[in-house]
Amino acid sequence: MRRIISALALAGAVAATVTAGPAASAEAAPAPAGAVRASAGAASARTPVVFVHGYLSGGVTWDPAIAAFLGAGYRPGDLFTYSYDFFGSNKASAQGLAAFVAKVKADTGADKVDIVNHSMGGLVSLWYAKELGGAANIKHMASLAAPHHGTYIAGLCTVLSVSCQEMSPGSDFLKRLASGDETPGAVDYRTWYSPCDGVINPFTSTPLQGAVNTLVPCETHLGFLTDIGLLARVASALKA
Repeated sequence: MRRIISALALAGAVAATVTAGPAASAEAAPAPAGAVRASAGAASARTPVVFVHGYLSGGVTWDPAIAAFLGAGYRPGDLFTYSYDFFGSNKASAQGLAAFVAKVKADTGADKVDIVNHSMGGLVSLWYAKELGGAANIKHMASLAAPHHGTYIAGLCTVLSVSCQEMSPGSDFLKRLASGDETPGAVDYRTWYSPCDGVINPFTSTPLQGAVNTLVPCETHLGFLTDIGLLARVASALKA
């Protein structure tokens, strides 16, 4: 029953998004309330964090996470949100992420960034790390409820977007990501996943070989974005 309810909810969200249009592109990505991009040359003791949203989402979804990270001692200028067209290919979105990370590094003077992603943002982030050489630019990668090995719920939106086709179990895109080393480079990979997710089906799609994989007893898919306690633990993991 939970699976059916989740599927109907996602289908409704897809319909609403078709009317509203996709999220802003990386070039126009706004910083959410409380986050200010660091000016060029501004140095910080902390590794800058780039948040990557999922399907049917945008930068504003990270407002609770930004509050949690500020509470953990980060500065507003340490936190950045990357937005992209979630209807397009995750490969193209990963290329946009590569350009965005390069700009963050140039603006902050940092050698590397930390990436925190949710849902399909995990596929964008992992493709960047593995296929575009991005691992050399990443210190930590924290994936929240990411369908690293696909989700059958994606079948509801494959007719609408290439990204959903790529997110479907067995896709060529996912086979490429799963081939060889799932956690390339000297990156501290961490994942959080839950049997109460309701959207990542199966929920065991999230863990990666070579990562620190944390099972959360019961967290909904959107709950990963609003659970301040969990987000604070993610912030602490990145500070380590």
